[in-house]
Amino acid sequence: MSTMRDILAGIMQAPGRGSITSGKKNTGQTRKMVVLKNSHCYHHCLAQLKALGIKPVKKVAGANAVVCRFPAKASLKALSTHSMVKRVEHDAKVKVHRKRGLRQVRISAPCASVNAPQIIPWGVKRVGAPNVWRSYQGSGVRIGIIDTGISPHPDLRVRGRFNAIAGTPDTDENGHGTHVSGTASALNNSFGVVGVAPKARLYSVKAFDASGSAFVSDIVEALEWCISHNMQVINMSFGIREGSDTVKEQIERAYRKGIVMVASAGNDGPNTDQIDFPARLPQVIAVAASDIGNKVASFSNRGRGIAVTAPGVDICSTLPGRSYGKMSGTSMAAPHVTGAAALLLSKNRKLSPARVRQVLRSTAKRLSGYSSLAQGAGLVQVDKAIRQV
Repeated sequence: MSTMRDILAGIMQAPGRGSITSGKKNTGQTRKMVVLKNSHCYHHCLAQLKALGIKPVKKVAGANAVVCRFPAKASLKALSTHSMVKRVEHDAKVKVHRKRGLRQVRISAPCASVNAPQIIPWGVKRVGAPNVWRSYQGSGVRIGIIDTGISPHPDLRVRGRFNAIAGTPDTDENGHGTHVSGTASALNNSFGVVGVAPKARLYSVKAFDASGSAFVSDIVEALEWCISHNMQVINMSFGIREGSDTVKEQIERAYRKGIVMVASAGNDGPNTDQIDFPARLPQVIAVAASDIGNKVASFSNRGRGIAVTAPGVDICSTLPGRSYGKMSGTSMAAPHVTGAAALLLSKNRKLSPARVRQVLRSTAKRLSGYSSLAQGAGLVQVDKAIRQV
C-alpha cells in the first residue's frame, strides 16, 4: 500500500493544483476535511503535510481532523481508503437560521433601550421564565453560543470567547449571535431586555462570519472548544440539509460528557420532509418556532425529530452597538430552550441531557391544530418543568 506521503504528493500533482501550499483560496481547489483514526495517525498526517510544504487550512486535534485545499480534479479515493484515515469529508458551508430574506433589524422605534426601563420580551414570558426567577436564574450554568460571536453590550456579560475563524475579530460582525445571546441570558437589570436565564455564564463561540456562514470544520472546532472547556449547554441556531459525520461524532462526544445541546429546526417552511442537521440528531433538542398567537410559524420546518416549540417571531433582543431589535426565525426560538435548560440545571446540576429533554417535553403545552411533526411535544413551559425536577 502506498505511504500517506506518496498519496498526498500524487494528489498535489493533479491538474488544477493552484497555490496549494499557500493556504489561500483558489478556484481550482476544493476544501476537504481529512479525519484520521487516532491521535498517532493525526500527527503522522501533519508531519507528512509539513514535509511536502503543505500548510493545512485548519487543524482540530480533539477531532483528529485536518482541513486542506486539494486540486478540484484530483481523486481522493486512495487517501480516503488509507489505513490511517477514517474519512475524507467535504468541508461544506453552513448558514445561521435567520428567517429567509430577513436582515438584521434596527427598527426606527426600538423595542428596548439602554436608556429606558427594562422590558420582559413576550417570548421570555410565554415560556414561563419569570415565574421561576425568585428561586432560579441559571446561576453558574455555562452556556456556549456557537454563532457569529457576541458583541460587547451593557445588557450581556460574556465570561469567555473563542474564535474558530482566523483573521477575524472575535466580536459579532453580523448581529445574529448577539441577538440569540440576549434571549438566552440578557441581564436582569434596570434597562433593556432580560433573557430566560439571566444569571447563566455566557460564552461566545464564534464559528460564523459576517455573512452568517461557516465551514463544517469551524463548527467541529467550536464543538471541540465547548467540550474541552466544560460547557453545560450549547446553543446551535444554524443548520444544513445533508449533515456531517464529523459533526455528528463531536455531538455524540458532547452528549456522553453530559452537555445539553439545543438546535433550531430550520426555516424552510411547512412543506419540508425533514428538519435540518444537527437538530435532527437524537442527542440534540430540536426547536420549532411559534408566534405570539401560539401558532407554529409559517417558516418553521416540519418533520420527525422536533422536540419542542418556542417563540420565534418578532423577538426583541440585544444587537451590536448597544442597541436592540426584533428578529424572526427558529434561530430565535432555540435560545428560549437553551435558557430553559440552564434554569433546570441551576436547580439540579446532575440532570442528564436525556432528562432535560424529557422534562421539557412532558411539561410542554400542546398547540391546538398542529401535529407533532410541526410542534414536537408543544410550547416549552419552564415553570412547570422546574417543578418536575
